[in-house]
Amino acid sequence: MLRQSLARSAWRTGRRAANASRAFATTSKRQAEVELTVDGKKVSIEAGSALIQACEKAGVTIPRYCYHEKLMIAGNCRMCLVEVERAPKPVASCAWPVQPGMVVKTNSPLTHKAREGVMEFLLANHPLDCPICDQGGECDLQDQSMRYGADRGRFHEIGGKRAVEDKNIGPLIKTSMNRCIHCTRCVRFANDIAGAPELGSTGRGNDLQIGTYLEKNLDSELSGNVIDLCPVGALTSKPYAFRARPWELKHTESIDVLDGLGSNIRVDSRGLEVMRVLPRLNDDVNEEWINDKTRFACDGLKTQRLTMPLIRREGKFEPADWEEALAEVARAWERKKPRGNEFKVISGALTEVESLVVAKDMANKLGSDNLALDTPTGSQPLAHGVDVRSNYLFNSRIWGIEDSDCILIVGSNPRHEAAVLNARIRKQWLRSDLEIGVVGETWDSTFEFEHLGTDHAALKKALAGPFGKKLQASKKPMIIVGSGVTDHPDAKAFYETIGAFVDKNSANFMTEEWDGYNVLQREASRAGAFEVGFVTSSTAVAETKPKFVWLLGADEFNEADIPKDAFVVYQGHHGDRGAQIADIILPGAAYTEKAGTYINTEGRVQMTRAATSLPGAARTDWKILRAASEFLGAPLPYDDVAAVRDRMVEISPALAAYDVVEPVALRQLSKVQLVDQNKGSKASGSPLKKVIDNFYFTDVISRSSPTMARCSAAKATGDPRTKLMAPGMEEDKPMGQIAYGV
Repeated sequence: MLRQSLARSAWRTGRRAANASRAFATTSKRQAEVELTVDGKKVSIEAGSALIQACEKAGVTIPRYCYHEKLMIAGNCRMCLVEVERAPKPVASCAWPVQPGMVVKTNSPLTHKAREGVMEFLLANHPLDCPICDQGGECDLQDQSMRYGADRGRFHEIGGKRAVEDKNIGPLIKTSMNRCIHCTRCVRFANDIAGAPELGSTGRGNDLQIGTYLEKNLDSELSGNVIDLCPVGALTSKPYAFRARPWELKHTESIDVLDGLGSNIRVDSRGLEVMRVLPRLNDDVNEEWINDKTRFACDGLKTQRLTMPLIRREGKFEPADWEEALAEVARAWERKKPRGNEFKVISGALTEVESLVVAKDMANKLGSDNLALDTPTGSQPLAHGVDVRSNYLFNSRIWGIEDSDCILIVGSNPRHEAAVLNARIRKQWLRSDLEIGVVGETWDSTFEFEHLGTDHAALKKALAGPFGKKLQASKKPMIIVGSGVTDHPDAKAFYETIGAFVDKNSANFMTEEWDGYNVLQREASRAGAFEVGFVTSSTAVAETKPKFVWLLGADEFNEADIPKDAFVVYQGHHGDRGAQIADIILPGAAYTEKAGTYINTEGRVQMTRAATSLPGAARTDWKILRAASEFLGAPLPYDDVAAVRDRMVEISPALAAYDVVEPVALRQLSKVQLVDQNKGSKASGSPLKKVIDNFYFTDVISRSSPTMARCSAAKATGDPRTKLMAPGMEEDKPMGQIAYGV
């Protein structure tokens, strides 16, 4: 497929250019189908499709190394050769467009001989590293050499096999460039998907090498995906090196909770330890990519863990059993005697819906409506409200980005808040004439955008100016509102302005097929909390001084919300900021140790599944709350998870169906409500700021991860040789040999 590379107008005033030139093809109507014959079977497929796609539609598996469904076609490896009638020689099926009446043979003697020859060339310089290679057992080269290769090689060179120096591209990816077969999957991913042009090829022929032109980190939040893409052992996981073989691992399908997207993942575990996290295919959510935090922060699951109840006595924590700890909670309740809203529950970023419902019911039964999320602005009521779902969800859907023709981003850095969603924006920017505007603090973007200002006045000017006219003229416009707005003191003014603009231009923002108003949630628990009403009911309630505070995995709270004399219970799985101020610590379960329900930013209900058992005396969070309600004299009416989920569905029927996005009703009314509830709000003029300062430290798991610490240090210095190790660690020492304390 030919592409025309066009340099966009980076010289225009007010525009920020991305790191790479833009290349796109004009979107065209669906072409007519053509019919061809593959191994005697008639196949119809869209004109312009690659021959390898027609073969797959016919049920024929074609070997390949360079071809990948999500990447541009390269035609490097020649492993996908097939025989086409009247063609002078075998053709590369990945780069050959289908034509009417073609007759293709994928299993002929000529095809077998051609593939055998390609395999011999690939193996000519490949080292015999299989016993010590981390790719062993899941290596395409191993599998295809057994299936398509010869039983011997004819390569005899006095100088020996080709040798290439390994490259240092950061703390995540281990390179063994002797094994590289030059498929260029990693190069195409880095340039086309991740927007990291540092990775490329130099030289030609026998001197061709893959690497960075200068020794530097692969600067991308998606860099770890090249490990999955590499068909051989040239690029492997550095933290996972020499730790396990794939046949030793138990595979558990789950979802990621370290951001608001809910990327589909597979958790590989051995015994009680999570060994690695890999992506699962879901084209509606994350395609087949995950960010580096999702992939590599799993080593934080075993550091700084809370494994037993702890009671603070004379300034020091002492271990206790569960009955003793809960009895102490009850005694503290009797001492403090909180009335009504003097009991406050603050939920954290990783809390599942089951625990939110149980915590809400417990607080309500004890007479309190004082519920809050751990946000920098504290416990004040939300400006966008939660009465209508479309006011807090990503209504265009994640995949809808690929249909948009104009996007305004307000108060968000999608590269850090949702790296996989950011890749979708880049994809659409590359292949179409997408216009992107940004109100808020700028960042090192992977796509070109027009910076329109940083405050509320700039937003009003942008919507009334040329960019607002572009939104009005576009067929599928999008406004993406980030956490920078939700957590901003001027949130009410921002939401009033955005809601009024969307309502005024509802003809193209709100149609039967499209809703262009989107809120990007950066935390996994936020959409679920809004869904079940785990929010502050009023300013008066929020300003009530609490005597008894329950931190449900909350570590990013505003200190003003917790008086010095309040009794604090921390329920969570890591010893972080919340545990430091607690009077009692109750150890809970991490997302890999429980089956929990989460709602992602677009409203999709998904579930984590337990990959390992709970460490020590830790317990599932909703069970802890249920037991605590007994000791506090307000027992809740459910004893198993089925009853809890029935209660969830009673609160929100949308929680009944998993992996489904329920259609949103009253969309038009929701924008009217958004304007009415914030009408007359005044803006202070303070600029929108990035809510994430460090991509690698956004939650208790990533902050406890030695790998994320190394990434943060390497990012800060820009030097891939930076070494920042946990105590007792060395660069190539397997992490499984380290024993971490409580």
